[in-house]
Amino acid sequence: MKLIIPMAGRGTRVRPHSHTTPKPLLPVAGTMIIERIVETFAKTLDRTITEIVYILGPDFGRQIQTTLTEMSDRHRAKATFRVQETALGTAHAVACAAEDLEGEVIIVFADTLFDSKAKVSVEDADSVIWLKEVDDPSRFGVAVHEGDTITGFVEKPSEPISNLAIIGVYYFREGKDLMKEIQYLLDHDITGHGREYQLTDALDRLLKDGKVFKKATVDEWLDCGTLAAWLDTSSVILEKESHSYPEFENSTIHPPVFIGKGVSVIGSEIGPNVSIESGSEIMNSKISHSIIQQNAVIKECAFSRSTIGADTETEGITGEIHIGDHSVIRSS
Repeated sequence: MKLIIPMAGRGTRVRPHSHTTPKPLLPVAGTMIIERIVETFAKTLDRTITEIVYILGPDFGRQIQTTLTEMSDRHRAKATFRVQETALGTAHAVACAAEDLEGEVIIVFADTLFDSKAKVSVEDADSVIWLKEVDDPSRFGVAVHEGDTITGFVEKPSEPISNLAIIGVYYFREGKDLMKEIQYLLDHDITGHGREYQLTDALDRLLKDGKVFKKATVDEWLDCGTLAAWLDTSSVILEKESHSYPEFENSTIHPPVFIGKGVSVIGSEIGPNVSIESGSEIMNSKISHSIIQQNAVIKECAFSRSTIGADTETEGITGEIHIGDHSVIRSS
């Protein structure tokens, strides 16, 4: 089975970090967002992912492809790369992998993490849509259903027609059927919100053609689309997972934390809800509720609710701060 991941978006709401790293490659407690998604499928799906198709932006460099290939290799899947030259909507993004839309496919938009205790079966369905019960369905696209069968889709309903939000994960028994309907939208210039080609319009056409849609509900749906959401999701994951850490010189650690390989902590107070990626150095600092990427050097700082990029140097900073990769910030 192929896993198709559109990820050409610029991730503007997680800047400055997305200037150098696509949002799905940002870490959550030591593991990239996108790899956590692949791990969830391996744990919950009754199929094996054999190929991962990444739809990238035109300016994504070779290093990003290398990182994604290495991740695919870890999960025994072939890595394939396609390019979306211009962002024209969710259906257009999927269409950029037209040559890969054949046989069984899963499409996942890598903005969120999700989890479920139950195994997901895709038997007896032309399509399966992953859903999450929400308090305010007017903010989301929702699925209308009778039992396990989906009967319709409504974008941001004004009436309480359904409280099951579409989380951006879709299975199709035959990718060609989906591509046929997407091509119809493109050929006839059928667009939705923002004059973009919407995947839900293609789903509607498949449903009206008699295809059987089933629902799969998730227990947890965590957003990583903004700096605040990335921090909050990191805290939730840290609370769920148990990460060990060594003792550090003259330092206090308040779990939950993630501390990667080769991290040095001296004379500091760390936690709770702090993720420190490999190779970073923390000296004489107090840090809580923050994400620190690899090889960062932090001296004489006291901050919370902060995100620190890779290969940075920060000294004498207090409060909340968000700095991108390869930056140097020192107090005057």
